Amino acid sequence: MKNFRPFLCILIIILLVSGCRSLSSDRQTVGDAEGPEETADEVTTMNDNVITSSALTETLETIPGNYTSPSDKPGTLVELEYDTYESMTYDRGDISLHKRAIVYLPYGYSQDTEYNVFYLMHGGWSDETTYLGTPDRPNVFKNVLDHAMSDGKILPMIVVCPTYNNESSTDSSDYSLAIRLTENYHNELINDLIPAVEETYSTYAQTTDPEGLKLSRDHRAFCGFSMGSVATWRTFQYCLDYFRYFMPSSGSLTSDGEYMADIVQNSGYEWTDFFIFAASGTNDFAYSAFKNQIMAMAEVNDGTFRYADNEREGNLCFLEHEGGTHSGEYAMEYFYNGLCWIWK
Repeated sequence: MKNFRPFLCILIIILLVSGCRSLSSDRQTVGDAEGPEETADEVTTMNDNVITSSALTETLETIPGNYTSPSDKPGTLVELEYDTYESMTYDRGDISLHKRAIVYLPYGYSQDTEYNVFYLMHGGWSDETTYLGTPDRPNVFKNVLDHAMSDGKILPMIVVCPTYNNESSTDSSDYSLAIRLTENYHNELINDLIPAVEETYSTYAQTTDPEGLKLSRDHRAFCGFSMGSVATWRTFQYCLDYFRYFMPSSGSLTSDGEYMADIVQNSGYEWTDFFIFAASGTNDFAYSAFKNQIMAMAEVNDGTFRYADNEREGNLCFLEHEGGTHSGEYAMEYFYNGLCWIWK
């Protein structure tokens, strides 16, 4: 087996550069170099809870031009207010905060239907209105969701835009503070925001106590760009019990793949229990560090992370936009591509 290790390292690099290409069912999965070969049928048996059966595209798709205009089947934006605690002293619970999230309800939303929930976190110098806007002043990405759901490219789902801003709406403009807030955000997310959302709207959570939220984790995703990507990695670190899908883009946490693998191993979950879809642009200032993290994760040889374009064969996919920069334009493209794939 040792003679094959150089070949496998080269294979990993080729796959990361070329995009998420389908792995044939008779090929050994990248990241499982020292384990037995598994066929697609065997993986399916191991992973009965998979709910996304489609494959991601090999290259990032651009958002259709007409999607930026209003749709004749619009979803609804609402403001959801909830109570939480100051981030740095959250455990003490002696400083209460009243916060807001912007929630997107798909066209035809019904309390009689169960919906998947996509939590979309903003980056630096931003807040909960950045991507979707407000009910009175919706942003372009709200139109994208409307059109894509109407055309069947994205499944109808609830999209939640929260904020890690703490005591001030300008907290995200302070880089060092934002780093600390994104690391702490899981407390508010699990204890306050998710229960508020999923008690109010119809989701797959039968109850919003910890047990009910854990049982419905397959129907929940967390996504973010830049500092929102850092928040996504932190959600992966602290909240695997509550989320199956993670979509970070252009924001890294570490260059230590073993550190990321330890998160999974310490959680008690297997490689079949989560999926990470990552994306970035080659001219993005965060690209190098972000790609280095993905490569370091893929190179962990214990099978924790397995590079593939689908859930049957792996749990890690990375797509690049040639020439893409660190901007909202490309962030929306990454979100769009992930949303077109998830829960299909």
